[in-house]
Amino acid sequence: MNEFAQLGNAFLAVCHPASLMFMFAGVIIGIIFGAIPGLSASMAVALMLPLTFSMSAVLGMNVLVAVYIGGISGGLISAILLNMPGTASSIATCFDGHPMAMNGQASKALSYGIVFSFVGSVFSFIFLTFFAPKLADIALKFTPAENFGICFFALTMVAILASGNLLRGLLSGLLGLMFTQVGMSPIDGTVRFTFGNPNMMAGFNTLTTLIGIFAISEILITAETKFSGDAKIIQVEPPKGLGLTWAEFKYQIPNAFRSALIGLGIGILPGIGGSTSGMLSYVTAKNSSKYPEKFGHGCPDGVVATETANNATIGGALIPLLVLGIPGDGVTAMMLGGFLIHGLSAGPLLFVKNADVVYGIFAACMVCITIMLLVETWGIKYFVRLLKIPKHILMPCILVLCCVGAYATNNRVFDVQSTILFGVIGYLYHKLGLQTTPFVLCFLVGGMMETYLRRGIMTYKSFGAFFQRPIFDVFFFVAIAIVIWSVIKSNRDRKQGKVI
Repeated sequence: MNEFAQLGNAFLAVCHPASLMFMFAGVIIGIIFGAIPGLSASMAVALMLPLTFSMSAVLGMNVLVAVYIGGISGGLISAILLNMPGTASSIATCFDGHPMAMNGQASKALSYGIVFSFVGSVFSFIFLTFFAPKLADIALKFTPAENFGICFFALTMVAILASGNLLRGLLSGLLGLMFTQVGMSPIDGTVRFTFGNPNMMAGFNTLTTLIGIFAISEILITAETKFSGDAKIIQVEPPKGLGLTWAEFKYQIPNAFRSALIGLGIGILPGIGGSTSGMLSYVTAKNSSKYPEKFGHGCPDGVVATETANNATIGGALIPLLVLGIPGDGVTAMMLGGFLIHGLSAGPLLFVKNADVVYGIFAACMVCITIMLLVETWGIKYFVRLLKIPKHILMPCILVLCCVGAYATNNRVFDVQSTILFGVIGYLYHKLGLQTTPFVLCFLVGGMMETYLRRGIMTYKSFGAFFQRPIFDVFFFVAIAIVIWSVIKSNRDRKQGKVI
């Protein structure tokens, strides 16, 4: 009962008018940063860190949580309306969210994303509040071998994403892996494929790559369409309430529950992040669906899977941060800085010495996702108006924001140049009929997979020792089975004339 009493006191403190005002502002700031291509939740939290210095520890951490939640959820707005993910976590939301918008269902797509963002967050925060220490114990059992197994499993998802033509999908994915090899290699720091350019020693930044592949390429494609006189006039239906019927919500519950488990599990593991959980959830939903052919053409199941998972990752990522002092992703790394600013030490002793801060964060999470739901639901009717802005006005503004966001990542012109490079690659992919999804998945996972592989070999002295880890065996052999099944299916489709 002591835990419930502390949680109740935390809710009373969080619901103080001044605290609510700051968290309300934090959620809105996070949504804005998340919705603008080129900016990110990490950037929003970093900018808010100095502002929390004069606040109490409880209020300061609550504000950072509010910005975090708003930033991750806000990415769905630009992903659905503009086909440009505002955050890396919303990459897979583009795959079906934007086609829905193009089919005149922008409000419906936003409603699915917002409601199930809320559902995923509630699911993960309940686990965070009541099971954090136990879940952290599970995370401690994951060595580099298990993490490599997860990354290898994620990488084999390319075989499913490349539906229709396995060879084209693998070609797309291999190019993504090539770009992860640029820069200093993990562990030993050997310089690779920099061609004497010192700017390339750090490799290509994830944010600039995603901005280029999705935002810049979309701008080039739109500019070409506008020039050719084939621009499509998008009809936008007026939003009605939450935009979902009870039957539609109930139908998606199994999909949402499965995706929330994936997001929570990936979030607990340090260093993997919401972009991977969103991709895995999307692929799992497609593979489990009775109508996988609808994915990529405006299927609500894809939006639900991605947004439920990436928001469930928030609660998962907070577990290793609070319990072990290990940040689960880039944003929680920034939040670790917030703990240091306020003289707190994240880890097991935090629950003993600063229980008010911990339970304050738990309470703030629940309050902030409620604020997020209300703000974004109210804003749907305004968000959809983006589709009515003439493209020749909207796209140059987005281009400027993308370049500003790319430069602000590391204050380097090279990142802006990288954004343009990947924009051209994305455009060429479109012209050649290649999917960008395998490229992005391999780029996101490839670097992590190499790091965990080399750490594991250093730890166990040989790759064969990986197979003595049961968790690794499960991920590895399931991944091999998926590849074999995909090859067989591809050959069968080729014989039936289904491959284009």
